[in-house]
Amino acid sequence: MAPLTLDRFVQELEKLKQEKDAGNLRPSEYDQRLARTIRELRQLNGKSAAQRVRSAARPHHSGVATTQA
Repeated sequence: MAPLTLDRFVQELEKLKQEKDAGNLRPSEYDQRLARTIRELRQLNGKSAAQRVRSAARPHHSGVATTQA
């Protein structure tokens, strides 16, 4: 499965809705797939946040003094 992006998240939600509306998913299948998709989105967001923190910390680790407001 491809890494989850916000665009793919929206596509997955639409696909799940269509399958549910067509009666192709049992409620438990829908719940499981929705939970997995949300977990992947949270992991993506967590990784992005961690990358922002590392990027912000880089000037401090390299010995370069910066002033940012």
